[in-house]
Amino acid sequence: MKKLHIVSNRLPFSISYQNDEPLLEPSVGGLATGMNSVYKDFNGKWIGWPGIASDTKTKQELKTVESLLAKEGCESVHLTEREVEDFYEGFCNNTIWPLFHYFAQYVDFHSEYWEAYVAVNQKFADKVLEVVEDEDYVWVHDYQLMLVPEMIKSKRPNITIGYFLHIPFPSYEVFRILPWRKELLKGLLGADLIGFHTYDYERHFLSSVRRLFGYEITFNEVHIDDRIILADAFPMGIDYDKFADAAKQIHQTPLKERSEVHKELEKYFLMDPDRKLVLSIDRLDYSKGIPNRLRAFGKFLENHPEYHGKVTLVLLSVPSRNNVIHYQRLKSEVEELVGSINGLYGNINYTPIWYFYRSMPFNNLVELYSMSDVALITPVRDGMNLVCGGETIGYER
Repeated sequence: MKKLHIVSNRLPFSISYQNDEPLLEPSVGGLATGMNSVYKDFNGKWIGWPGIASDTKTKQELKTVESLLAKEGCESVHLTEREVEDFYEGFCNNTIWPLFHYFAQYVDFHSEYWEAYVAVNQKFADKVLEVVEDEDYVWVHDYQLMLVPEMIKSKRPNITIGYFLHIPFPSYEVFRILPWRKELLKGLLGADLIGFHTYDYERHFLSSVRRLFGYEITFNEVHIDDRIILADAFPMGIDYDKFADAAKQIHQTPLKERSEVHKELEKYFLMDPDRKLVLSIDRLDYSKGIPNRLRAFGKFLENHPEYHGKVTLVLLSVPSRNNVIHYQRLKSEVEELVGSINGLYGNINYTPIWYFYRSMPFNNLVELYSMSDVALITPVRDGMNLVCGGETIGYER
């Protein structure tokens, strides 16, 4: 029977320690939530980094972690602290992430970052080649592993490879800034099917392939020698029943058993039943346009004084990459804007913006969703926003 194997930067479990003994905890990431049952249904493996630097543990400790993960059908790719720093924090988050989101001013071009990216991608590919059999299916995920498809295909051409990009693919005029643009495209073209969130991202990819390699492209097909590579858009959805059932259950909960969040929201509406609640949920990232959104809300209050005391913006920002200077500056800017708007238009009985800098459990999110009037999610550039999808709150790419 053909198997389906998932390959991603992180495994669907995180490692915690209790009395120096490792424990597995299911990850709350969007990818982990959406794909967790897929590889098991097809008798495959999930291949990824377990989240601990290999040079901080003994060989025996790593073997213990591997045995725990093996019971869940997971295969570990071990990375050192330096590899995590240069590959993930370096090339992934300081080169690809800002460039693919059109923030070229934040991009760092360092050859050592690129060398680490190649080396780590090769580690992932080597692990896949150890696990898979001919005619198996391999599904590679996201921008951390863009070289892996070609690394696998060059050694095992009979393996069918899918690749999905969870962030935007930029226009050619932006993508061409990258010194290693051809290498990344060549890596992706090792896949048989390449998926994007929207048609625009698919179109940008095909345009870059045509301009950099000159391959024949027919509709969404790339023709290379005796191979045809398909590119297509596959937008993600949500588990509607999960949200609907949770909302019904929350509203049927007796008053005394309701959460503090629910009670605070009810107090808010008791003061004035006509009050409106605007909900905004994002990871604190410069691609989300949070300062722009706050300025727009401030302008709304300036131009419409009749809404003072009648509308409140709930801004939930999930912490992200706190050690990166751009994110530290963004946090300071957001907090200054919140304080300024609340100072200008608030009073003892009215706070225009409720600002929360933390993640929030699923049930609390559903309470916010079901009691709000407007959802305000306005990224400057995005793939599919996993954070505002409720069940994936707290996930960091």
